[in-house]
Amino acid sequence: MPRLFTALEIPRNVALSLSLLRGGLPGARWIDVENYHITLRFIGDVDNRTADEIVDRLDRIDRPEFQISLNGIGSFGSKKPHSIWAGATPNAEMTALQGEIERICQRIGLPPDPRKFTPHVTLARLKSARLDDVIHYLSGRGNFQTAPFFVPRFVLMSSKDSVGGGPYLSEEYFPLYEIRSNMAPALSAEYPL
Repeated sequence: MPRLFTALEIPRNVALSLSLLRGGLPGARWIDVENYHITLRFIGDVDNRTADEIVDRLDRIDRPEFQISLNGIGSFGSKKPHSIWAGATPNAEMTALQGEIERICQRIGLPPDPRKFTPHVTLARLKSARLDDVIHYLSGRGNFQTAPFFVPRFVLMSSKDSVGGGPYLSEEYFPLYEIRSNMAPALSAEYPL
């Protein structure tokens, strides 16, 4: 069974902006643009029955669409950085969606996610990058930001057992209900199908 996780997709125009951050860091393995996403909940390897139950429960989520933007970049692993990321501005709607997905996973018997939810898009994995090179790379790109964009759905994705970074496959799509008339203008976003 493939590894499952829930995620927010990154629209093509935002992914293009992120792709401009690629390069300039020795020892980085850059994530392919089509694999950019914001992980809401890593589920892991589950059997088919559990996967079906997850899909059934996720399909019952009734939450509004929302806007997010990406801003700033950083790294995970302070003394030995292991990844470079672009941050997503947290908001109440995204946090509530992530919290509901976490509760669903725990109700069907999955262990709690041990990591604090930190919304981000992983840009690169680092194996042999030097700390000084990472600091230099980040110092020149810290003011990165995108215009706000709508999040009209979340997805259940799968990945092959690998070193990370894809390829990812969208297994199921879960729409959020539309409330755009009440929201500030945002970047028109084109999502992959």
